[in-house]
Amino acid sequence: FGGIFMLNAIITGATGGIGSAIARRLADGGYRVVLLGNKSADSLDKLQKRTCSPLALRGNLGNPSTVDNLIKQAMDLLGNVDLFVNCAGISHVGLITEESNEGWAEILDANLSSTFYCSRAIVPYMIREQKGRILNISSVWGNVGASCEVAYSATKGGINAFTKALAKELAPSGIAVNALACGIIDTPMNQCFSPDEIQEICDEIPAGRMGNPEEVGEMAFLLAQAPIYLTGQIITLDGGWI
Repeated sequence: FGGIFMLNAIITGATGGIGSAIARRLADGGYRVVLLGNKSADSLDKLQKRTCSPLALRGNLGNPSTVDNLIKQAMDLLGNVDLFVNCAGISHVGLITEESNEGWAEILDANLSSTFYCSRAIVPYMIREQKGRILNISSVWGNVGASCEVAYSATKGGINAFTKALAKELAPSGIAVNALACGIIDTPMNQCFSPDEIQEICDEIPAGRMGNPEEVGEMAFLLAQAPIYLTGQIITLDGGWI
């Protein structure tokens, strides 16, 4: 691209399996990408080099003051943003009776509160330009719920409702808000399942396999190019599973 980027994007959860795949695909597609992560500094550094990102920042996105600071730093650099991807998140598998208060608060902050805080921080910049897109990474469990993943399902269901509501609020400003509800994707998040458990799940999926992060990255890239009239939608990518 000769160092000239036509579009700007910010991605949260950039060091995760899905977030990093989206970052790579957007960078390959000509986006100047700012990376926000809260895990391995080494992973973030490697991804920054891979994507030629001008800025990679670490911080707890469940903290509103941290979010406001990170978004300000990103926007001071970019000036405007065409795409904001809310991809930060964690999961937990277990019975509701085994879920601690601390665990519930942690997953709520990481998945749902981070989406709220980040969107609230970036929206004024988009309204100023009267354009932009927000893409929230959700899950099929946000659509239908999953046994032994009550907390995770609740946060993803919240993201779906948040997406639909915010889309209505921002459509008059020319801003689209959509969510991508993923099925089981071959990322470190799903390494909590044994090979036999993974096979049992894949046997239920018409496509017969897990999705791969690159497919999510490609779908995110396509949605970033979709007509702005596409808004308020929960788009499912799950191999025909749900």
